[in-house]
Amino acid sequence: MARSQVSVVVTGLGASTPVGGDVASTWDSLLAGRSGARSLTEDWVTELDMPVRFGAPAAVDPAEVLPRVKARRLDRSAQFAVVAAQQAWADAGFEGKASDAGLDPDRVAVVCASGIGGLHTLLGNYDLLVQQGHRKVSPLAIPMLMPNSPAANVSLELQARAGAHAPVSACSSSAEALAYGLDMIRSGRADIVVAGGSEAVIHPLPIAAFGNMMALSKRNDEPERASRPFDRDRDGFVLGEGGALFVLESAEHAAARGARVYAELAGAGMSADAHHIAQSEPGGQGIIAATRKALTDADLGVEDVGHVNCHATSTPVGDAAESVALRKVFGDAVANIPVTAPKSMIGHLLGGAGAVEAMTTVLSLHHGLVPPTINVDNLDEEIELDVVRDAPRKLDDDRPAALNNAFGFGGHNVVLAFRRH
Repeated sequence: MARSQVSVVVTGLGASTPVGGDVASTWDSLLAGRSGARSLTEDWVTELDMPVRFGAPAAVDPAEVLPRVKARRLDRSAQFAVVAAQQAWADAGFEGKASDAGLDPDRVAVVCASGIGGLHTLLGNYDLLVQQGHRKVSPLAIPMLMPNSPAANVSLELQARAGAHAPVSACSSSAEALAYGLDMIRSGRADIVVAGGSEAVIHPLPIAAFGNMMALSKRNDEPERASRPFDRDRDGFVLGEGGALFVLESAEHAAARGARVYAELAGAGMSADAHHIAQSEPGGQGIIAATRKALTDADLGVEDVGHVNCHATSTPVGDAAESVALRKVFGDAVANIPVTAPKSMIGHLLGGAGAVEAMTTVLSLHHGLVPPTINVDNLDEEIELDVVRDAPRKLDDDRPAALNNAFGFGGHNVVLAFRRH
């Protein structure tokens, strides 16, 4: 049975991604199978002779959306978070800060994750220190670079006083943020939680580091075809940036104010591989444990699941381990569960990935459509999953639930279970 009788629903969504500056444009691009990957044009790409010369930058620069003074006081990671939070807040039907919207600020919380934090601020200010001396270092550098900066700034933006939390669990960070938000509402700590995450690390250091560990695709001549989850010839992920925020609230609170509901966040499951700092456990044991915990928490059976939005980064080992885990959890039924991998279009947003892809899962349930996975020219024979390709797929109305997977370096596994409302 589920651990709580409190139902938690999604009433607002906001996003800024490599394929759209908001939720609607992102969703349209995903359904159309458009890639956000492109060649990078920054000077450092050629000056440093980077082995990987492409990524998936945001479709809309958040600094152009925010007022100039506000944008200058935020690292790019926090800019994405604030933009997405503003969208989600408005989408949920709220205007202004919590008290302006008739809410009790002490009953509104924020859980906004980042896997790395203010990397551009950190390294940019270090360069200034070395090249021009200590007086050139920004007095705002610390509040801009800290990993909790996105959460803190969203809390300030919305006047959320019930808590401002910042889980840091690598590529599962923002999925963990949603799980934490679920717990906060279930436990009575808040009525509304703005939850999700963001990341902005398209920078030479992460690209060099990921490249040297053979985690990135090196298809420099065809960036839009580089991310190919589950394909036989996959060779690594594409680094992306952006984020997504959800407005979560108790179903009772949402009903009392007549809110539109996208879906129910029915449960969450978490585990740790304790296997390797960067490699997936090949048997998928941690993924299996997290998936079963999520199903139990949501009071769902395997027969209720009609879709899985996979973590699938386009790495040889990671995609295979996820496939093994799904086959072990669902058995023969896995053949009838359509799966998709948005990273084929948006790249890997690291700490922001879980929230953006959870948003995709929610929209799939809401609209009854699964976006395709692109670039699967030759499905790996060892995957043995029903990968949605070429065109969107209609969901089975008889199966009300969908899962979203998010896994991260360090062995973190988070599975979120959503139910059609």
